[in-house]
Amino acid sequence: MSGAARPGGVQALDAALGLLAALAARGGPVSLTELARACGMPASKAHRYLASFQAAGLVAQAGRSGKYDLGPGAAALGVAAMARHDMVNRAADGLPELCAETGMTALLSVWGSEGATVVRWERAAAPLVTSMGLGTALPLLTSATGRVFLAWAPEAVTAAQLDAELSRARANPGILGELDPTRAETTALAARIRARGHATVDGRYIPGLVAVAAPVLDWQDEVQAAVTLVGTDPAAIGPDGAPVARLQAFCRGLSVRAPCCGAAEEKG
Repeated sequence: MSGAARPGGVQALDAALGLLAALAARGGPVSLTELARACGMPASKAHRYLASFQAAGLVAQAGRSGKYDLGPGAAALGVAAMARHDMVNRAADGLPELCAETGMTALLSVWGSEGATVVRWERAAAPLVTSMGLGTALPLLTSATGRVFLAWAPEAVTAAQLDAELSRARANPGILGELDPTRAETTALAARIRARGHATVDGRYIPGLVAVAAPVLDWQDEVQAAVTLVGTDPAAIGPDGAPVARLQAFCRGLSVRAPCCGAAEEKG
């Protein structure tokens, strides 16, 4: 924010918190000069803010380098925030509104012992003919939900199921469509999904149905849950489809992400 405080806010505090957010986003110790430059403020002013944060335990200086990093007070705040942030329940509570706004059936899935498992199902006004329901375990490679976990879950979590699905695909050519049943191909698929921010599948896997899914991410940028919209109109899952934009905004609002430096220094 440039030149003015946020409505109802305190200008100096906005700038100070922006500096702290920039430090958190760096991922490691950073010099005073680099941090001040990132937030567009004089180094002398950044130093005063950092001194106050040090006194509160939110910031610490690292060894001989004198670089700044988050302190034990910041860690304590982070742990407290994590304990209060129930992403799965919040996502479940928002499904009816998402369903109503998009006109598509909405699913909430988490990773369970059988893979990506549906734990909440909000049906659209127009019914879908499908055998899916609560407790359904969805495939990793041929469902939009599974592909979200492929792209954003740690590899160690999905490795066993991925190997099993690739083995089945090699024994049954064509079940993955144009996707080659190799680790290299699935790694490339995961990278494309992350770049788009969502995963889709068309009617080749479940005839007559299309789906788009996006992740609810935690502070480590790993998926905690997948939210999926299912319908019959292929245009709905296109890159310009309104349901895709609404789904991504819904999941971003639930995700815990490191803030970037958005508050500029105050004047004066």
